[in-house]
Parts: sequence; C-alpha cells; structure tokens
Amino acid sequence: MTKLRYHLLDVFTDRAFGGNQLAVFTKAVGVASATMQAIARELNLSETTFVLAPEDLSADYRVRIFTPMIELPMAGHPTVGTTFVLAKDHLARRSEQVTTLRLEEGVGTIPVKIDWEDGHPAFIEMSQPLPTFGSRLTDVCAIAEMLSLEPETIAATNLPMEVVSCGVPFLFVPLRDLPAAHQIKFRLDVWERVLQDFEARNVFVFTTETEVEGSRVHSRMFAPASGIGEDPATGAASGPLGCYLVRHSVLPPAREVEFVSEQGLEMGRPSFIKVRIEQNEEGQISGVHVGGQCHFMGEGFLEIDE
Repeated sequence: MTKLRYHLLDVFTDRAFGGNQLAVFTKAVGVASATMQAIARELNLSETTFVLAPEDLSADYRVRIFTPMIELPMAGHPTVGTTFVLAKDHLARRSEQVTTLRLEEGVGTIPVKIDWEDGHPAFIEMSQPLPTFGSRLTDVCAIAEMLSLEPETIAATNLPMEVVSCGVPFLFVPLRDLPAAHQIKFRLDVWERVLQDFEARNVFVFTTETEVEGSRVHSRMFAPASGIGEDPATGAASGPLGCYLVRHSVLPPAREVEFVSEQGLEMGRPSFIKVRIEQNEEGQISGVHVGGQCHFMGEGFLEIDE
C-alpha cells in the first residue's frame, strides 16, 4: 500500500472557496501514468498535478497535469498552483523579493516567478509560449446556438471567432455585453456537431463589460472534451486572450499591456487572473505572462494499492 500526500488549494483567488481548485502531489516518483489519471478522475477537480524529477536538467521539476479525462501538455492554474505549493512546502529557494522556478511540462520548460511577502509566496506569474493564431469560424448562428444566445450578441462585437494558442488551443468567442455572458446555456449536442473535428474544442467566451471594479474582461470557458463542463479559472486561455485583445486592438497599443480577467462568477467561484502582454518595437508579441494569488485549503493523503 502506497500513501500519497497531496495539497489542496484554490488558485487565482486570495480567499477560500473562490478560484479554481487544484490538488498537488509533490512526491509522485514511481506513480504510474494510469494511476495518475485514475487519481485525477477520483478527485474530479478541473486538474490534478504530479511533481517529478526533471528530465531536462535545466529545469527544477517536471510537472504532469491531468484533468478527469486526459493529460494536458500545459495549463495555467495548475502551473501557478503547483509553484505556490512548492514554495510553501520549502521546495523552492526563498528570497527576499523574487524567485524563478523552471517547470518542465509537455510544451517545454515554463519559467515561473514567485513574489515573496514576509517569507510567504504572495503572487505567482508564469511565462507562456508565444501565441499562434489559428482558424476563424464564420458560422455565427451555429456558435450562438451552442451558447443558447441570439447571433447578434456575437456579431455586434465586429470581432472574429478565432483560435489562439499559447500551448493549448482555444476558440475565442466575443460577446456584446455582460447579460449575454450570464445567459449562456452550453449545448453539448451542438458542440459535438459543430466542433467535433475542429482544431480547438475548448470554447472561451468573453465580454469587455465586467462585474468587478478593476477587471477589464469578463470570461467563461467550456471544455467538455477534457471532462470540464465549465472552468472557474483558465490560465492557459488567459494568455491567448491577452494576445487576441492586443491583436484586434481591443486594448490600447503599448509596449506592455496589463489587465485582469474575471472568471467563475457564474459558478460562485470568483477568480481574478492578471495578464501581461509584452510587444517589441515592431509591434509583435514578445512575452506572454499570466499570474495570480493562491489560497491554501488543506492537505491529505490517498492510499493506493498498486
């Protein structure tokens, strides 16, 4: 019988019962891939992570990320949350100001910065791969039907429905206003018909009308293919969101653009994700950064008979 200890935390929030839940197993050496997937399915959180020794010697740790159904090559709140746990568990070098960890994931090595406050990790920011822009969908009626909305709520934005990836592809769907975002009823039958063979099956919906002061974008994300009906906070989509907003001039041009995306409010799990996009002198995106706070909830262990 193997006893596996895990940490439970809420990510992209500074308080309990907000943000996105995460379980982190910091000592996963010897755990089989099938067992990792079974544990993620048992815990049934958006993601569960397992920390291993790196294969790339330039990295500090290797992190494997599982949804209840699949392993992901990269994800935002698991990267931020795992770094928080490593720092909290004295597995990251503490400093008076900033520490950088290098986490090996499926897309390569991800640099993650830890800002310390009174010896505790106060803010975690990951760097993401530079964006790739994919296909655009033009069938507004089909996507509106999938969201149970009127087509005009999408068309009125004059923005494209476009795939953007910083490691994981998402279809970005702009909405006219906040009431439209609140009214979404996601239809799996239409999703299967419209996006079954499309290059991005994760659907990220946003509007520039917000609920909370200080937020710039209100967001929702649906990923049925990963076993996630709706995600309360999606860091892997927030970097591409920033790239989309910069590319289509939704945000004013600048060498560095910062904003906060609010997510999870419809689920009763308010999440606040800070996005920072850097551009070079030619106006090309040169840096994608996503960060936030974490709240430790507790710890426990599983007994596994392998």
